[in-house]
Amino acid sequence: MASFSTTDSITASVIRSAMETVCFEMATYVSRTATTPILNQSNERNATILDQNGRLAALSVGIPQFMLSSTLPVRLAIDFFENDLHPGDVIVANDPYHGGGHLPDFNVFSPVFDDDGILVMFASIQCHHGDTGGAMAGGYNVFAKDIWSEGTRYPILKIFDAGVERRDVVLMMRANNRLAGFIGDLRSQVGAAQLGAERLKALVDDYGADVVRSAIDWTITDARRRFSQEIAAWPDGTYSADVYFDADPAGNRDIHVHVAVTVDGDHLIIDFAGSDTRPEIQAWSTFGNTRGNAIAQLASMVDASIPKNEGFFDCIDLRVPEGSCLNPTEGKPVSSGTHHPGVEVSDAIALAMSQIIPDRCAPQSYKYGSPRQMWGDVDPRTGLAFFDHGGEVNAGWVNAVRGQDAWGALAAASGNLIKASAEINEHFFPHFLRGRNYITDSGGPGQWRGGCGSNFVKEVRTPTYVNQYVVNQRHIHPGIAGGHHGSPDHCMVGDTEVNPSVANKLIQTGEKLVYRFGGGGGWGDPLNRDPVAVLDDVWDEYVSVRGALKDYGVVITGSLEEMTLEVDFEATKLAREARR
Repeated sequence: MASFSTTDSITASVIRSAMETVCFEMATYVSRTATTPILNQSNERNATILDQNGRLAALSVGIPQFMLSSTLPVRLAIDFFENDLHPGDVIVANDPYHGGGHLPDFNVFSPVFDDDGILVMFASIQCHHGDTGGAMAGGYNVFAKDIWSEGTRYPILKIFDAGVERRDVVLMMRANNRLAGFIGDLRSQVGAAQLGAERLKALVDDYGADVVRSAIDWTITDARRRFSQEIAAWPDGTYSADVYFDADPAGNRDIHVHVAVTVDGDHLIIDFAGSDTRPEIQAWSTFGNTRGNAIAQLASMVDASIPKNEGFFDCIDLRVPEGSCLNPTEGKPVSSGTHHPGVEVSDAIALAMSQIIPDRCAPQSYKYGSPRQMWGDVDPRTGLAFFDHGGEVNAGWVNAVRGQDAWGALAAASGNLIKASAEINEHFFPHFLRGRNYITDSGGPGQWRGGCGSNFVKEVRTPTYVNQYVVNQRHIHPGIAGGHHGSPDHCMVGDTEVNPSVANKLIQTGEKLVYRFGGGGGWGDPLNRDPVAVLDDVWDEYVSVRGALKDYGVVITGSLEEMTLEVDFEATKLAREARR
């Protein structure tokens, strides 16, 4: 095939689309071949392509904060395996201190070479696994005092060397994981990385390595140019925000995230100086996880057609002081930190940016009811041990945006995660799902309404151990531009109220885990909401008749049971005028 040293915009766009298709195919491969529900049902995976220097070139639809988790381990491998990377290599990494979020997030990647043996790019697939070894099952030892107690770290490890599986490595990894399905999931990732490398090699063969490299340079430059133009349209200045979450799993309260966002011409400075530095806390988000959450939030506020690649990140100077809760010194435990304070990174940036572009701001994150796992020694149907990762649990915290009420049950930061069906969960695990209904009046009131939380009830069919961590009880999901906050979370495990965590809590057959997930924040003044929209919410039982008056100043007459609901427009006008 012909090879050219430069490329035009059309060819670059075609090659970028081809790479994004390869990413989609890699991610789909995992969903169809993985052996455990957290991957083959919940879709907690993300695929990326990086160039020979580890710059992000393309990605699939996935978990937004995963978009950056592949870059740092790949760059480590480029340096560590200098002159020792070969066609057919497959490398696995999960070390939070080399770019990952926490130990359960395994990144698997494979290099791609041209016919002259020169490195061109990498195919990478990242997935969340159900266990990592360590002192507590599930990969979430939220009471660990250091990273070594949480599980096994693999900074970079060749699982395939020049196309040959290293059986010693597979044996070692199997020995350090509790789950029978772990190696099946890992091999699913390996297959996806190999498939991605095969597809990308075909792309190089079709266009030539020089054209592919040039196309990657072009699309990175294009993203940098377009994002910098958006930034240049924002008013210069520094905009600050402070966000807290209730407590870390050990009970240390009011973990603090501070951000100062400076718009300087066509460049952004995101500075987290002032965030929590207490040494005793157990709430640590690695630099890679902080970086991913920051970029994911910013990406949600700009032109969606701008490619999410290295050019996007080139416009941002991210400053995260080492030793803070958002960039811990190596060795700190980080299993729960990928959620909190990771989520608060997104909240803080959204609140800071809402001072200048409120029309495009909403915290697209979650106040996660996690980590939560349920496991037992005997499933009465099979006689085997079981481990439930909780992939069907979350439904809440969805924020409204200008012009749009909150959607569905999953916040945007959950990406392509699927809330697994009750039937699937009950098939795999000895539980009954007794309820997952929305909670009336739980969404944050606003001109556009926040999403409702849900009442999740799971009844166990056999003695079951539970780990559960809860936030969003005091520091709840924020509203934007005058919108009100969402509702708080509340959780009972058997007869025990969770505040903030329980571990190895044994509940007996017939007992329940009851989790009331909080709602998302609203956008804009609730008194500006269309009264007819409030009436529709009452019909749908998102809002009660009482809540319509209390939160929106809308007077509704009649009865839902008798199907006679109507807005009293004159009384509504008077009620709203009195409040204003």
